[in-house]
Amino acid sequence: MNFRKTLLLIGTLAMTLGASWVMADDATHSAGGDPYASMSAALAIGIAVLGGALGQAKTAASALEAIGRNPSAQGKIFVPMIIGLALIESLVLYAFVIAFIKIKT
Repeated sequence: MNFRKTLLLIGTLAMTLGASWVMADDATHSAGGDPYASMSAALAIGIAVLGGALGQAKTAASALEAIGRNPSAQGKIFVPMIIGLALIESLVLYAFVIAFIKIKT
């Protein structure tokens, strides 16, 4: 991996985790909860989003490559791809809900 890709990855990860941490931080301190709850919520959301994005990218790339190699199989590939993308996205949403439950308790 070259320097530009590494810098882009680190910057994206820092923005994702930083924004989540800042948004979650205010509610935790005003409620008198655990100060590390916001950090754990930010990490959970950040890791889930990163994993979900990589999974969706791999799914879409593989499906498009398969359709490109055999265009007549588009009907058999498209529907399972959409179902797979929806399931990957649901895992990210579950992590989002769990992170908010962690902040509230």
